[in-house]
Amino acid sequence: MQGGNQENITGKLILILGPSGSGKGTLIRYIKANYPNYLFPVSCTTRPPRPREVDGEIYYFITKEEFKEKIEQDKFLEWAIVHEENYYGTLKSEILDPLKQGKTVFREVDVQGVESIKKIIPAKNLRTIFVTTESWQDLEKRITGRSDVAPTELEHRHKSFEKEIRFKDQCDFIIVNRQGKLNATKRELNRILNKIEKTSSTNL
Repeated sequence: MQGGNQENITGKLILILGPSGSGKGTLIRYIKANYPNYLFPVSCTTRPPRPREVDGEIYYFITKEEFKEKIEQDKFLEWAIVHEENYYGTLKSEILDPLKQGKTVFREVDVQGVESIKKIIPAKNLRTIFVTTESWQDLEKRITGRSDVAPTELEHRHKSFEKEIRFKDQCDFIIVNRQGKLNATKRELNRILNKIEKTSSTNL
């Protein structure tokens, strides 16, 4: 694993990734409520907000024009186009500053974002957690069950799932979020985070 050249980083960056609909949002809300020492950078996206999402809480919802302007200004630590449509990105100031202060930063990211971050953040300061469902069929039920999804959107999701699932074995930890087993998923997440916390940044 290639690490970055940010030698003055003393904190830890924990990345959570996986297919859309696998339950990452639920786990992030759980972590926010139970790990007050973690910092959660706010990401930028051009996708429209989902029900109950508030601008500036998890995402800054901006236009594609605004996003492209930030790209030109080199404001992003990483950015990517997801589902062949929407832009997602993390501002450098949201992650690098707290890491240099020795803090633990927790971030949801896509596969493309992980590759970009690995080029900047030293491997010893970085850990990745992949969250997935038992199968595409299970994920499809979750996606179609929470809202109406157009066939073209579902096909985009399926293609993304096939691409992302191939990346899971490159991650440090894998969580299978089984339907109806959320408490078990939370216990596994706690086990992983406790293991990361017990490992010093010099040995990560």
